[in-house]
Amino acid sequence: MLANLNDVLIPAKKGKYAVGLFNTVNMEQARGVIAAAEELQSPVIIGTAEILLPFGPLEELSYLLIPMAKKAKVPVVVHLDHGLKAETCRQALELGFTSVMYDCSTEGYEENVRRVKEIACLAHSQGATIEAELGHVGDNPSSAEGDHILDDASKYYTDPNQARDFVNRTEADALAIAVGTAHGAYKLPPKLDFNRIQTIGEMIDCPLVLHGGSGLTDYDFQEAVRMGISKVNIFTDMNLAGAKAMAEAYGPGKGLTDLIPFGVEATKEAVKEKMKLFGSAGKG
Repeated sequence: MLANLNDVLIPAKKGKYAVGLFNTVNMEQARGVIAAAEELQSPVIIGTAEILLPFGPLEELSYLLIPMAKKAKVPVVVHLDHGLKAETCRQALELGFTSVMYDCSTEGYEENVRRVKEIACLAHSQGATIEAELGHVGDNPSSAEGDHILDDASKYYTDPNQARDFVNRTEADALAIAVGTAHGAYKLPPKLDFNRIQTIGEMIDCPLVLHGGSGLTDYDFQEAVRMGISKVNIFTDMNLAGAKAMAEAYGPGKGLTDLIPFGVEATKEAVKEKMKLFGSAGKG
């Protein structure tokens, strides 16, 4: 069933578990994600990011993801992740996406507030929800989700007092916070600021989001959720699992149709692993 962020994240915040966003660029990944959600009876957020649109155009993905979400036996949010331009967010909403993230985190604070509030008004008028980012989650060199390599990530951590003001003024439904993660595959293990997560979670009502989740340890995820994270973004781990399975299945005379089932199954298993870790299994 088609849902928005409030439908799945408010219960997650109250229940102290997290719902995963799994970005997808094609039907195979989407099938794997929704199959995992239905098998585990977990709510799920599925979508794409603006940086991934060259691999799966927004309009084409909308024709695929929205009908799949409507048919699913569990709540499925169709979400635009890291919308970098207002027009991309508007297009996603026009196409029927039930949620958008408008990422203005590299702008100055007041400009971030102004832009997010504008798209929040539009999203809410259509029954959709909006996620924003305060502070800035950087990118590892191999990231497929952005190109902001930070020299010292701690300089860009989210300020708790500013977070409260930001949410009050923008009416964002979810807030992505910078607490030590980065997009893409890590060369060195990240060190999360769990106390900062807890402090922000105690100061604002809206659900908190952890970006740059791929590559974290089980302990990192569980502790982050315990401290107040209600949504976790995953792409790299799932993407690599599907590619690896298809590569290993390839052999002489095998075509794409021979490989697709392996990619779907590997995606499903990678997603199930995360759903169990986040505590969302059985919550759909």
